[in-house]
Amino acid sequence: MHRALFYRPGDRLTLPELSAARLDGDVVEVGEGYMPADTIEGAGARALSLSPLVPAGTAVSGASAAWVHGAGDAPPRVHHVSRISASRQRVSPSTRVVHHERRLAADEVEVVGGVWVQTPEAAAVALLFSSARSPEDERWLHALIRLRPGLADAVRERVLPLGRRPGAAHARRILESWRVRMS
Repeated sequence: MHRALFYRPGDRLTLPELSAARLDGDVVEVGEGYMPADTIEGAGARALSLSPLVPAGTAVSGASAAWVHGAGDAPPRVHHVSRISASRQRVSPSTRVVHHERRLAADEVEVVGGVWVQTPEAAAVALLFSSARSPEDERWLHALIRLRPGLADAVRERVLPLGRRPGAAHARRILESWRVRMS
């Protein structure tokens, strides 16, 4: 999606103007902004909507990446970004964004709509491990798995060889439940 077709409150139009256009059916709300009602809400539009929340040197990750890739209708309440730069950056605390310090590898990210986003497989693996402490992450994981055929097998192949780490026992239980359901 082209940036010119995406509207953020305060850029070209004020929030009241965008709200009026939404009520008239001219625009629809997508993440942190609005787009024309007759355009398709794809991964590019979703990623672009989050761009104001993504500091330089970070990528959209976790549940936010799952939403960008098409899981769920509404974005998560709190967005997640992970570091992709070699150096650590000073980040301003926010109630809207969780910054993860673990650096994502080059094969774990891709550019979607001009924004760095965690790949579906990497996001699913991250959600699998974080679901041990967050039931919401498990819901995002299942939505992403249902959306992409073959992703469950790719996640299983990537996770089973891993050793001990936080959330590993919970991750293995989920993987086992997938195997039982698939057979």
